[in-house]
Amino acid sequence: MNNVPNRVFVLYSDKTPAMPCFRGRAWQLLKAKRAAVYRTVPFTIILKNHTQGDSQPITLKFDPGSKQTGIAITTNDTVIFAANLEHRGQQIKQSLDARRAQRHNRRARHTRYRAPRFDNRKKPDGWLPPSLMSRVDNVQSWTNKLTKLAPITSIEVETVRFDMQKIQNPEISGVEYQRGELLGYEVREYLLEKWNRKCAYCDKKNVPLEIEHVVPKAKGGSDRISNLTLACHRCNQKKSDRNIETFVTNTRRLQRILARLKQPLRDAAAVNATRYAIGRILKTTNLPTAFWSGGRTKMNRIAQEYEKDHWIDAACVGESGAHIHIPATIKPLKIKAIGRGNRQMCLSDKYGFPRTKPKSVKRVNSFQTGDMVRLVQPNGKYKGVHIGTVAVRANGTFDLKNNGKVISANAKNFTLIQRTNGYAFAA
Repeated sequence: MNNVPNRVFVLYSDKTPAMPCFRGRAWQLLKAKRAAVYRTVPFTIILKNHTQGDSQPITLKFDPGSKQTGIAITTNDTVIFAANLEHRGQQIKQSLDARRAQRHNRRARHTRYRAPRFDNRKKPDGWLPPSLMSRVDNVQSWTNKLTKLAPITSIEVETVRFDMQKIQNPEISGVEYQRGELLGYEVREYLLEKWNRKCAYCDKKNVPLEIEHVVPKAKGGSDRISNLTLACHRCNQKKSDRNIETFVTNTRRLQRILARLKQPLRDAAAVNATRYAIGRILKTTNLPTAFWSGGRTKMNRIAQEYEKDHWIDAACVGESGAHIHIPATIKPLKIKAIGRGNRQMCLSDKYGFPRTKPKSVKRVNSFQTGDMVRLVQPNGKYKGVHIGTVAVRANGTFDLKNNGKVISANAKNFTLIQRTNGYAFAA
C-alpha cells in the first residue's frame, strides 16, 4: 500500500462502491479483519459486514490527449485519485501496417492468403480508425472501472483541446472565449506541445517562454501557426526583427527549426477526431456530464501555479478546477494500455513462411502472459521476493518482468496477484 494514491477505494460487502478512505483507515480495517483486499491496482478493499453508508458528491474528470489521457477523481474540491493513461494508438497502426504488408506479399507470391475485401465493406457513421478508436475504448474502459470502484456522481471532460480553425487563423472572430480572458491559450498550448516546452533557439527548459514570429511581423510575417515558435525572453529580444536565417548561424539547428515549422497537426487532429466520440461514450453512463474548453483548463492550472501534467490538467478541468486542491502526498498511477495479446497463430520469416510453432494454449498452470504475480526465488542471483508481470511458456518456465529486469523461474515459484486486463501499471 506504500505506492497507492492518496485514497483507497472501498466496496461494501455487496460490491457496491463506498466513499474512498485514507490509507491509514484502510490499514486499520484490514488489520482488524473487517475488510479484505479486493484488488491490488488500483488498490481496493471490500468490507465484510457493511452494505450501505453515507457518501459525498464525487466527480470523475478527464483530460484526453493523443498519447496520454489524464484522469482525476475529486470531492469537496480535493483530488483523491489521479492517473495518467498511456494509449497504444501508434502501436496499433504499426501492427495493422505490418499485417497489411504481409498479406500483400503473400498475394503477390500467389501463395495461400486471405482474399482482399473492399467491395463488401461499408464504414458505419462515426467510424474512426482503430488507432483512434483505441483511445476512445480506453477512456470508456476506465470510466466503467472507476464507476464500479467509487460512487461517481458526475463527469467532467475537456473536449476542445485545439481549435484547428483558430490555430490556422488566431485572429478569427466569433469565438466567445477568444474575446475574453482565454485569449491565446489554445495557440499557446499547441505551440508548447509542438516545441517540447523549450526555447527553439537555445533549448532552455523550465523558463517562461514567449510566442515568437519566425518571419517578423514588421517584415510581413503572419500569425499563422506555421510562422510561430517559442523562445525564451533573452532569445526573443536578441532576435528582434531579424530574419531567422540571419539570427541562427548553426546550420543544423536552422534546418531543424524550419522542418518543425512544417510539422503536421497530427496530434491535434487525433484529439479533435476523438473528442465527440469520447463525449458520446461518457453520456451513456447516464451520469451528469459537462464539457469544457482546453483554454479554461490551462487558465485554471496557471492561476493556481500547478505544474504541467495530464492528471493535473484533468483536475483543473471545468469551473470547479479553478479552486482545486491537490495534496502534496498524492501519487498519480501510471496506466499503460498493452492490449490482450494477438490472434496470430505463429510468426513468419521475411519470406512469409512460418518460423514458429502454432500457439497451443493461452494459459499455462493457470497463468497468462500479462498477469501480475509474486515470485519467491529460493536461491541464485535473484534470490528473494519479486513482483511484476509474467510471460508464460508451455514448458513451465516463466519470465518475470519488472522495471526492465527479466527473471526466469519455474512456474511453481509464482503466485497470482491480479489477472491481466489489457493494462500495465506503475506507481
